[in-house]
Amino acid sequence: MTQHSRDLSRRRLLFGGAAVGAGVLLAGCTSNESQEPTTAQTKGADAAAGGNAAPGERVTIGFSAPAADHGWIAAITNNAKAQAAAYSDVEFKTVEAGADAAAQRAALSTLLSQKPDVIVLLPHDGKELNAFGLEAMQAGVPVVNLDRAFPDAKAYRLQIKGDNYGMGVAAATYIAEQLKAKGVSNPVIGEIAGIDSLELTQERSKGFADTLAQHGLKVANRRAAEFTADSGQQAATGLLQALPKIDAIWNHDDDQGIGVLAAINQANRKEFFMVGGAGSKKAMEDIQADNTVLKATVTYSPSMASSAISLARLIAQGKGMSDLVELQVPKEIILASETITKENVSNYLKLGF
Repeated sequence: MTQHSRDLSRRRLLFGGAAVGAGVLLAGCTSNESQEPTTAQTKGADAAAGGNAAPGERVTIGFSAPAADHGWIAAITNNAKAQAAAYSDVEFKTVEAGADAAAQRAALSTLLSQKPDVIVLLPHDGKELNAFGLEAMQAGVPVVNLDRAFPDAKAYRLQIKGDNYGMGVAAATYIAEQLKAKGVSNPVIGEIAGIDSLELTQERSKGFADTLAQHGLKVANRRAAEFTADSGQQAATGLLQALPKIDAIWNHDDDQGIGVLAAINQANRKEFFMVGGAGSKKAMEDIQADNTVLKATVTYSPSMASSAISLARLIAQGKGMSDLVELQVPKEIILASETITKENVSNYLKLGF
């Protein structure tokens, strides 16, 4: 898979803890859904801004994210558009991200020349777009970075991302607890990761390995996929062939998990349980139906885009968050990774992307 395809296939998970700022109860949109603000989004905007909810100084928010070729990125873009529409004092100006980091940089440079009040950006690659973040910040245009971190803290005013290490911790904790409850000794644990060259995948795997080790457990076989259903099926087929008996599997990504489950069904393997990652609507429906090996998923929330728009508005208007003593919006926000199971899935279904 090319780096471009990997960038576009890069997705990440759903919700996270209470999204600081706004949109915490926003349904993750699919690419076919309307981007008109829902009642929940409008109320989310009001609740998040508190006393700042009343229309204020009109601001222009520029936005850029990779093409929505899968559920998570679609939810990022649609949530951002809908959240912006919930504010009468926000003009939302989106620019195409293009095929790669270079194309996105060119589009963003054009946007910067138009002098928006703030830019919200999910980069193809954080390292490659770091220079743009520095340029914008030096030009006096605050940058809100989503998900793929810039290495230089001076390249952004605010960074919002999910907890990749925490995803691994959550998945391993659930697996360890289930295995202990079942009285399984010396369990065989498999892992189907995402794109190994991405820092986020490395962080997820480290959180998983570290937490398993704390329980005296380890991964027996690990395969990397590419965040697509096809790659998930290929990786799972190899894993299943390598391990004639398995007790548990963690698959990093629910879109990829569609292929993983296909491989499992094709092999007619049912002796283990699986934990997913991201919190897609399909994964949650499978967990609720309880008719597959998928018993839980750990979240990585596209609601971060909704929060990003609400907080970008406050930054542009020179305001802080009403629930904080500080006069400014924070510099960093990391959304917690939550564990969705059959017992609590009904609370999360409306948030599925």
